[in-house]
Amino acid sequence: MPSLPPLVEPAFWACIGAILLCWVLSVLTREYSWVDRLWSVMPPLYVSWFAWGSHGDPRVIAMASLAALWGVRLTYNFARKGGYRKGGEDYRWVELRTRMSPLAFQVFNFFFTAGFQHLLVFAITLPAAAAAQGERPFGAVDLALCALFLAFLLGETLADQQQWNFQHEKKQKRSRGEPVRSFLDEGLFAYSRHPNFFCEQAQWWIFYVIGAWARDVWLDYTLVGPLVLTALFHGSTKFTEELSLRKYPEYARYQARVSRLIPWLPRVDKARESAIAE
Repeated sequence: MPSLPPLVEPAFWACIGAILLCWVLSVLTREYSWVDRLWSVMPPLYVSWFAWGSHGDPRVIAMASLAALWGVRLTYNFARKGGYRKGGEDYRWVELRTRMSPLAFQVFNFFFTAGFQHLLVFAITLPAAAAAQGERPFGAVDLALCALFLAFLLGETLADQQQWNFQHEKKQKRSRGEPVRSFLDEGLFAYSRHPNFFCEQAQWWIFYVIGAWARDVWLDYTLVGPLVLTALFHGSTKFTEELSLRKYPEYARYQARVSRLIPWLPRVDKARESAIAE
């Protein structure tokens, strides 16, 4: 990889090792969420490696700290939902297996579930490697970008906590035979159907901006990570909402009222207003 900084090559081979590890484990265990279990672990490791190789560059150390906070938060949230327990498989992989032949799913498993996703989590960290080559001194712009990253990290934490509280309350009410709401449409979810997805993407776009600002280079390989991450979230969100709509027909009204991703003021529910007027 001659166009990449030398610091990147060892991390790339670590990524290839993680791909093979997750693929072998998925074949042996017939569980396909091994990449999900490493999704929050690998980026902080990559960025920590880049920080070590930067010989104390304050910008890259700051980026490693941000990546570590991101990883701790996401690992905790994934763990408390049972993601690390045996059988803690993402429901979307279960659904996909019903739509694909066994052979087609295994091809998908190797190239997308293990391969593509690991390469993506590697790619989103590359701005830190690029920042290690930057000549612009660490300053006020970097601090502002770091503060913005932390703001979106806080937003994602709040959104996940609101979802956690809702699901816990829903489970408790069902156990008592009480009526429950099908899905969360309050708090941050009153302004975006997926505020956690929005904040997640925003953090890695800021990561890219920090690296680009460090070198004053805005169009290079570091742009691939956030672009592909955004595309992945677009497809994943579409699939998730398809399942939600199939399970909860009333979700369509929520879709009509609330922004899909970018937080915005909710639109008026005309059907509800008409019903109240009558």
